[in-house]
Amino acid sequence: MTSSPSARPLEATPGPYFGDFGGRFVPEALIAALDDLTAAWEELRVDPDYLAEMDQLHRTYTGRPSPITEVPRFAAHGAEGVRILLKREDLNHTGSHKINNVLGQALLTRKIGKKRVIAETGAGQHGVATATAAALLGLECTVYMGAEDVQRQALNVARMRLLGTEVIPVTTGSRTLKDAINEAFRDWVTNVETTNYVFGTAAGPHPFPAMVRDLQRIIGDEARAQVLDLTGALPDAVLACVGGGSNAIGIFNAFLDDDVRLIGLEAAGDGVETGRHASSITGGDPGVLHGARTFVLQDDDGQTRESHSISAGLDYPGVGPEHSWLSQLGRAEYQPVTDAEAMEAFRVLCRTEGIIPAIESAHALAGALRLSRELGAAGVPSGHEPVLLVNLSGRGDKDVETAAKWFDMLPQHESENLSEEGADV
Repeated sequence: MTSSPSARPLEATPGPYFGDFGGRFVPEALIAALDDLTAAWEELRVDPDYLAEMDQLHRTYTGRPSPITEVPRFAAHGAEGVRILLKREDLNHTGSHKINNVLGQALLTRKIGKKRVIAETGAGQHGVATATAAALLGLECTVYMGAEDVQRQALNVARMRLLGTEVIPVTTGSRTLKDAINEAFRDWVTNVETTNYVFGTAAGPHPFPAMVRDLQRIIGDEARAQVLDLTGALPDAVLACVGGGSNAIGIFNAFLDDDVRLIGLEAAGDGVETGRHASSITGGDPGVLHGARTFVLQDDDGQTRESHSISAGLDYPGVGPEHSWLSQLGRAEYQPVTDAEAMEAFRVLCRTEGIIPAIESAHALAGALRLSRELGAAGVPSGHEPVLLVNLSGRGDKDVETAAKWFDMLPQHESENLSEEGADV
């Protein structure tokens, strides 16, 4: 079932609040900057010249539209009669969906007359995309990255430095994405007159969740048209991994008011029951994190708990407020996927289709295999082949070392050498 744009109330929700979630809980020093950013974005998002420049960059620099790829040999590990399609954001320039958002915010930075951008990054893909856009537009760039992520994502650290960006390892807290965001906010408070914060995910204070959602919706708009062209119908389900949730909200947005299941796959780490996970909706409660009210992992005193995942990009104790709202409404489902389940899906896609996915994306692949088997067990209706659309949000080059260690593919001395090289960057 499809619906006209005028009958899409969920898709049209602008923020700053999404039901009980969202808002702007920040120091007074940032209110004026957020007001300026909101006003600039509201003007720019409908500006014909800006939209034309974005369209040209996507066609000639990002490489859009990204294709969809059917993966029958991978799907055979699910259930017979279920088709799985991948939206190939891994084929974008810089290797992930992050470039969609960053180009838009970098152009906005130039529009408001600032010369410096800062960013936070977990897996490094947002950092690489920001460094790339800064080099393209001649902006000074600083990226904050947890020291643990610097270690496990050494390749992306080197890429950022080659692009002329200063990478600052953050050694406080859990030394991961949450702490990198804290440091980036401190920098922004100090340098707000000259610096714009290029936020990487659909979280944080307004306008970031709505702005990132708007810039990532190109994923869903393209995928919706491509699946209709290929199959003649909308998919039965759309699946995407969820940390902060930018790739998921980007692809979900085009299907919010359709009769399509939307499934976000959260990082369950060692298992939600162990407490060592990053499943904010499944295992968290409403609270405030990084300027927005949303689902957060927290202890009995309301203090944010440390998250855990094999995936640096999903290793975050909160989630974008629009996802919290969609969960509250029952419009989207959020399911946990353990490290082991994700890595098994990672292995299967590599071996069956010749595609090495980001470990983040492997969580969505694991969810697709799980749903396929559930559909198969329930009995696939005669004459109807269910279609599952998976957002392959990034490629796995950065995760090769992690995967090789997980699958015990490296001799001990080579693994130690890789770790030492990672520590040096």
